[in-house]
Amino acid sequence: MCGTEPNNLRARNSCSNGLIHRKAVELAANIKGVVVIMKRRSSQQKLATSYMQTTINKNGQATLSSIQHTVCKNKYHLDLRVAAIHRARAILQSQELVVVKRKQTGPTKSF
Repeated sequence: MCGTEPNNLRARNSCSNGLIHRKAVELAANIKGVVVIMKRRSSQQKLATSYMQTTINKNGQATLSSIQHTVCKNKYHLDLRVAAIHRARAILQSQELVVVKRKQTGPTKSF
């Protein structure tokens, strides 16, 4: 079973689902970089203010380390640290520019 609800990093219907936890993390792609959406514990009844968004637009390694520090230091569902890093790595890899090399043709031969 796959779950597509928000705050579900592993996209599975399991105990790692973010809907049942008071603190959860979600990652999304943005034009500038990676958006880290964190569910706050303090404002659970106020849905408009229960989520906090942060955009990280650093290089690849700095983005991954800042996501890791955010999840670990704030104790946001620690067993999803690896899943958050994998999701961020996939987002960064999809945002890389692909350079298409053109074939160089030689000069035409005249007989």
